[in-house]
Amino acid sequence: MLLGLWLAWDLLAHLVAEILWFIELDYLSAFWLRLRTQLGLWAFVGCLSAGFLLSNLFLANRLKYPAAIAKEVGNPTRIPPGTTQLNPTLPKTPTQDSKPFNLEKGALALRLGLLLPIVLCLDVLVGIMLLHYGEVAISLWQADFNLPSVTPPLPTPFDWSSIHDVLLRLLVQIIQLIGLVIIVIALVVNSQFWLTAMAVVFSVVFALVVSGQWGRILQFFQPTAFNANDPLFGTDISFYVFKLPVLQLLNFWLGGLCLFGLVAVTLTYLVSGNSLSHGRFPGFSDHQLYHLHGLGSLAMATVAFHYWLSRYELLYSTRGVTYGASYTDVKAQLPINTGLSIFALGIALFLLLRPIIGFKSLHRSGKGTLSLLGLYVIMVAIAGWLIPATVQRFGVQPNELERERLYIERSIKLSRAAFDLDSINVEIFDPEGELTSADLDENVLTIRNIRLWDARPILQTNRQLQRIRLYYEFPDADIDRYRLPLEVTGVPPSFAGEEGDELEAEDTEISLTVPTPGFTIEKQQVIIAPRELSYESVPEQAQTWVNQHLVYTHGYGFTMSPVNRVGSGGLPNYFVKDIGTGADPGVGGDLSTSSQLIRESIPIGAPRIYYGQLTENYVMTPTKVQEFDYPSGEDNVYNTYDGTGGVQISSLWRRLLFAEYLKDWKMLFTDNFTPETKVLFRRNINQRIRAIAPFLRYDRDPYIVSVNPQGGEVETDQTYLYWIVDAYTTSENYPYSDPGDNEFNYIRNSVKVVIDAYHGTITFYVADPDDPIIQTWTKIFPRLFQPLDAMPPALRRHIRYPVDIFSVQSERLLTYHMTDPQVFYNREDQWRIPQEIYGTELQPLEPYYLIMKLPTATNEEFILLHPFTPQARNNLIAWLAGRSDGENYGKLFLYQFPKQELIYGPEQIEALINQDPVISQQISLWNRQGSRAVQGNLLVIPIEQSLLYVEPLYLEAERNSLPILARVIVVYENRIIMAESLEKALEGIFQQPEQEPAPTIIRPLEEPPLPLEGG
Repeated sequence: MLLGLWLAWDLLAHLVAEILWFIELDYLSAFWLRLRTQLGLWAFVGCLSAGFLLSNLFLANRLKYPAAIAKEVGNPTRIPPGTTQLNPTLPKTPTQDSKPFNLEKGALALRLGLLLPIVLCLDVLVGIMLLHYGEVAISLWQADFNLPSVTPPLPTPFDWSSIHDVLLRLLVQIIQLIGLVIIVIALVVNSQFWLTAMAVVFSVVFALVVSGQWGRILQFFQPTAFNANDPLFGTDISFYVFKLPVLQLLNFWLGGLCLFGLVAVTLTYLVSGNSLSHGRFPGFSDHQLYHLHGLGSLAMATVAFHYWLSRYELLYSTRGVTYGASYTDVKAQLPINTGLSIFALGIALFLLLRPIIGFKSLHRSGKGTLSLLGLYVIMVAIAGWLIPATVQRFGVQPNELERERLYIERSIKLSRAAFDLDSINVEIFDPEGELTSADLDENVLTIRNIRLWDARPILQTNRQLQRIRLYYEFPDADIDRYRLPLEVTGVPPSFAGEEGDELEAEDTEISLTVPTPGFTIEKQQVIIAPRELSYESVPEQAQTWVNQHLVYTHGYGFTMSPVNRVGSGGLPNYFVKDIGTGADPGVGGDLSTSSQLIRESIPIGAPRIYYGQLTENYVMTPTKVQEFDYPSGEDNVYNTYDGTGGVQISSLWRRLLFAEYLKDWKMLFTDNFTPETKVLFRRNINQRIRAIAPFLRYDRDPYIVSVNPQGGEVETDQTYLYWIVDAYTTSENYPYSDPGDNEFNYIRNSVKVVIDAYHGTITFYVADPDDPIIQTWTKIFPRLFQPLDAMPPALRRHIRYPVDIFSVQSERLLTYHMTDPQVFYNREDQWRIPQEIYGTELQPLEPYYLIMKLPTATNEEFILLHPFTPQARNNLIAWLAGRSDGENYGKLFLYQFPKQELIYGPEQIEALINQDPVISQQISLWNRQGSRAVQGNLLVIPIEQSLLYVEPLYLEAERNSLPILARVIVVYENRIIMAESLEKALEGIFQQPEQEPAPTIIRPLEEPPLPLEGG
């Protein structure tokens, strides 16, 4: 009784806490719809499953042989051969019908030698089913809210492959094997009790699994047409994306339900009358056969349904040379599956009608039914496996290209459509090798934004110099662009600032009026890194309840570095840095900025981070205890939260409720709460957005921006930090679309999520309104999404084409840029991702952001770029660009190089760098002096009709790593140059003859290497 009350209170606490949390965010309607759907599905499926299984077990226990009948069966002298009726004068039992049990000769009577193996096999089958469905249920409880997708995958139905998989696991997982043995022993000892218990377990599992698929079921009733048909059945693709998953879920549920019901009832009859103890089963009675025929009819109907669905599942076949239904699937497997479905349906009708129509002799013996089922199994083995394998081996493989050409075309077309590759604009990029200083001047914005720093050295430097205290951490650093003041000479504003005339700039991050001469407002690529508070890093002695939940509540500030500038000693230059130093006059507790111009360009305010990537614990604020805000020299500055986030816990019942929900009973006894105290929980932004919209797939890299969405003057006590997270709609059911190594075969970047780092508010913006999946979700949750036009312009300037989807599209493009079936079949033009050396390790070259002017564009823009090389060669073959700015957002361009020309690829450039005797000698010298040289990301930078290769070279100590930019290596055409800065390297390459050469290493690539000393 007490346990039941506690469970009810815990459930109520969780429900009310969730309701209050969704009210805080104004998404209660979405929560109610989801909750109603889940509870309705759970109740419907659970009650229907339990009702079906328990009623059949109840009926079986009414119709089974009583224990007393075993004496008659076990005594051969009292049942002479040919006897057809048991002693009608046996005493009645609660499970015995008023009519005598009639047994016909040959009614499947079994002796122990056959009975025991059959019973054990059925027991093992029940155990395997329990392991299979139990594993499916357990996976629902192990959802990781830090993964890109928390939507549970469709469960696999129980079939021959499931039995095979479980048996293979039993060979390596001894615990499951022991569990199976225990299940079999339990069923042998007391089958009635354990079958009833398992019926309840199966019902709960079915209810949990089906209710966990609430999103797919809601989509089933609100589909949106794709206006494109699959080429095999001519059905709109919306059927496969929205309808087929629910039909497969129905197959999982009904197939398992009917199979377990049939096996459980059969076991009940076989072990009744103590048949195992007495070594003989007398055979099935008339009523038992009626019951088994009815259950068998339902089981065969689910088999028919399974094979009918398998016809559509051929569109995801991997049998042929490409993904999707191949020649064998269409010409052999499809008609076979159709025939097996119709045949199974015929058997189901036969089993259902036989008790009604008659055929007494066959009915009572049951041998005809078993023969029919045996024939079906043989047909499944021969027609379902042997015939397609024969057709594939002897009919397809000798003439594979001819047979598969049509299906290769289908796979290419639909794979390109599913990954949005068919929208890529393809251009020819023919490098002319005639880049001049004048060209560099015309592309000065590109040159000024060549990235010399990437996230890894910036994070290493931040963790050494910018943590300020041990409990601060920089979880990530991200590339973005800001419109900032820049000296016309190209040098960013110094810490001293400049004086001069006023310059108006309306399209900076804030409204800017700066005193200057010689300054301009320019788009600059920067690396921004938020400074979050990691409570795990607080000294152990200070890890008290008060500190954890009332004092250490938030992070503070961020660093911002230009990607192309080097500070003193080779360290990164910072536009924004430090904390609490009082470096900026009049703003003693704020962040330090490189100049007054930067401060007026970037809205900083009071950059408190209450919601972030490291905010795992819940906090209560405001309280009588002041919160730690930031350190200021040897002292600390304190603050009290005044944001809109959190749930009020001023009343006693709310404190009781959250004490149970958070499992923190100290909340009830603290004296530090005030009437305004709120609890801020679920503060991790990844968990926060997934709790609201778990049906979306989220990007792995949230990034923070500092903007003033409302415009106007920046308030020093306001926070202007916002997280932006890209979200995707995906499906694994797009016909003929090859997923590769992905969990999906359709993807769109349909949603941009914005989270206020101070208030915790969340807004979902639809970035791709043409996507049918997001249209369906918008119909289901009309108040959840807003159009992208509703995003404030200041925020919209910072959206970027995300790396995650770009990487997926790049990987798919390696193969699916080939549109000719014969070229695709031979893989004549297969591409690959080139390799680069980072540090001393070889790694794939990742996509990187650049500010550059595309060959077909008139202005520089923020793009994402990825180069490709041929499969068996290292030369450059193409590069893919994703645009991020303004109306061009999301447009992709593929620039292909002429195949008859040799264009150096990243691996060839890396080899040339490392083979250069002077460069390699310098690197070796650094590596021998207690430090090591680290080669940074190699960038391939298109400028006009030429390519420039740039690689930074960092130097760091072997201990307490603090990377400095030691050199910049530039390669152009036949020259390789290493200099102290990018400017000197470019001067060395493009210097005029009359100019004095720059002090750099310059050597034509054709020049033979110089011998090393002592060589």
